Amino acid sequence: MSAESTFPQLTGPGATGVGSMPGTDAREAAKTVTGSLEALPHLPELPARDPGADMLGRSLGLLVELFARVEPSGWRFGDRPGRDSRRARSWLGEDLDALEEYTQGWTGPLKLQAVGPWTLAAGVELHRGEKALADPGAVRDIAGSLAEGLRLHLEEVRRRVPGAQLVLQLDEPSLPAVLAGQVPTASGWQRLRAVDRQIAEETLRTLVRAVDLPVVVHCCAPGVPLALLRRAGAAAVSLDMALLTERDDDGIGEAVEGGTLLFAGVVPSVEPGLSDPADSVSGVRTLWRRLGLDPALLAQRVVVTPSCGLAGASPAYARRALSHSVIAAQSLADNPE
Repeated sequence: MSAESTFPQLTGPGATGVGSMPGTDAREAAKTVTGSLEALPHLPELPARDPGADMLGRSLGLLVELFARVEPSGWRFGDRPGRDSRRARSWLGEDLDALEEYTQGWTGPLKLQAVGPWTLAAGVELHRGEKALADPGAVRDIAGSLAEGLRLHLEEVRRRVPGAQLVLQLDEPSLPAVLAGQVPTASGWQRLRAVDRQIAEETLRTLVRAVDLPVVVHCCAPGVPLALLRRAGAAAVSLDMALLTERDDDGIGEAVEGGTLLFAGVVPSVEPGLSDPADSVSGVRTLWRRLGLDPALLAQRVVVTPSCGLAGASPAYARRALSHSVIAAQSLADNPE
């Protein structure tokens, strides 16, 4: 892993958002994120605006020489750029304009998000209607196109926020299902064949090496393949901590001891309410004790996040959830035991 791929030092409480925010106002979202998350702000996503601003649509808009459109069944690849592709790029441009406005002079870490190749392949149909995941050649094309699209995207963000230390989050919520052969066919009557774990790992490794900066892999599903992600070069893994079981202990322990950061999704992403911030991270402390890990590593290796995106929350709750994450992260640093 290159020096550029080492996770940057955080200068405040380790807390960030997963990506999505409520509402349709890009400037308000950027103001909230940059104002709340002083150590690790991120580029907000606003899926409430329309198709193209959703998680899949935004990343499809990044692809180079691959184009997608919205069909009644969801996103499908097409032969040429259409309204939906143009709209996705337009929404992203609006979000970057807002981010640039609120990050003038910023010289710290800045997180961007994109859907990873396996979740893209599991969520988008080919021309004939089957999931792209069913065609290994299509998966390779998606991964290659995504790598080039991300390269161009990162160049633009560096131009707009020249002092930022960029971090890329790859959203791979479908990866466990891809590996287990649990992704449904387009008809929904069958399941697609499981992808070989070595192929999945190599595809991710190639992408991580292509972007050549610290990569966080976010997966809010049970059965996250932690060892596979570490071997693929992930500098951090982002998890919904409520979905972990004791079967995940070995993987978590090996990751932390190996220097991998844990983005711990512990703050509820929807209302009704929030507990005391210290209580929000009590499960992380319990995990640390169970694994016999050094309490001093808590503040160094854990970044506190909401359990998933905040698109389903109210704007007021989203602000509280991000501030709550910061206070919870500070409590880990102040009281690691």
